[in-house]
Amino acid sequence: MIRITKIFNFETAHVLYNYDGKCKNMHGHSYKLFVTVKGNPINDLDHHKNGMVVDFGDIKKIVKEEIVDIWDHAVLVNGDSPHKLLGESLESQGHKVIFCDYQPTCENMLYDIATKIKSKLPNHVQLAYLKLHETENSYGEWIAEENQLRY
Repeated sequence: MIRITKIFNFETAHVLYNYDGKCKNMHGHSYKLFVTVKGNPINDLDHHKNGMVVDFGDIKKIVKEEIVDIWDHAVLVNGDSPHKLLGESLESQGHKVIFCDYQPTCENMLYDIATKIKSKLPNHVQLAYLKLHETENSYGEWIAEENQLRY
């Protein structure tokens, strides 16, 4: 079994409803996302991906389409909270708003990212690990073995 990792960067803002600290105010982060998948390298001389678990370009396509291109320079808002009105106001002024069904913390974003990526991976490849840096010094991790029951 081999693990391979691809790293992505995107800029996203969020606002946390009912939070008791500074992050109750809308603010943004330069996120850094590490996506690690695992599998056995293809061992077929006639296969165009021979020797690879999966092409890094295929991982890039999935993560860009499912996460980066959607969330980059957007505001994540909990659409199940009163912040829905804030999001609708921003959207009516031409801002890119993503309405989540969760509090858009780093932790919950990781669950969302895992679900989106897992649904697009080829059958022979498994999502193994995610790390999402909100800042240089603060990050959350999603580990497949610890999330078998949830996903």
